[in-house]
Amino acid sequence: MHISAAGEGAAYGEFAQRETTLHPPAYTAGYKTSVLRSPRNALISTLATLSETTAPVFSPDELGPLDNDLIMNFAKDGLPIGERIVVHGYVRDEFGRPVRNALVEVWQANAGGRYRHKNDKYIAPIDPNFGGCGRMLTDENGYYFYRTIKPGPYPWRNRINDWRPSHIHYSLSGDGWAQRLITQMYFEGDPLIAQCPILKTVPGEEQIRGLIALLDTANHIPLDSRCYRFDITLRGRRATHFEQAIQIQGAK
Repeated sequence: MHISAAGEGAAYGEFAQRETTLHPPAYTAGYKTSVLRSPRNALISTLATLSETTAPVFSPDELGPLDNDLIMNFAKDGLPIGERIVVHGYVRDEFGRPVRNALVEVWQANAGGRYRHKNDKYIAPIDPNFGGCGRMLTDENGYYFYRTIKPGPYPWRNRINDWRPSHIHYSLSGDGWAQRLITQMYFEGDPLIAQCPILKTVPGEEQIRGLIALLDTANHIPLDSRCYRFDITLRGRRATHFEQAIQIQGAK
């Protein structure tokens, strides 16, 4: 890995302005963990600097052959339990241009809704053959894909009986640090989406739909896996929303 001299976006000028009004507010009383960690002062707006327009550049030889196969990359004594799925899509900028060689990292709970993490005390069992994390690079067209087990929902102590919908966490590194994105992907048809206190912080239906992967029946693998399509837009008015509002607004 090395640091690029300038982001791909630099060829077109500064990165598009991030529309903070389209992202959830940093402070939301109904989402309790936002209360202590959210800023109270107005955000600072600055012009782009080298630290926003540069980013790490990754090489395919830095990734392992099973990094994008969450079904196999932690399997030891057998295959993980649960519904096998394929997730694929495109990473683009606001103007529809592909974001090439972007690092896409994913992590998730297992089919029972439990993370492989020492602080997860949910009663669902740990799957000994499922690690729950993977990574991949987008190709020349901004395309990515991976295989995994569909994660289960799980309870959390936001209120007495709140449950998180099934979801997969995403971390993306694009052409510049200004394109850094951490978000979550949900699944079409999940009834828990409408009840989720975190998703209720999202300002509008259009932004919520942008976080929901659509069932892609044309690309199911017969007798093996269902397929979901999840496209991602970095920055601008059509941006896939951030998991939490940024504290300092950097590059335009």
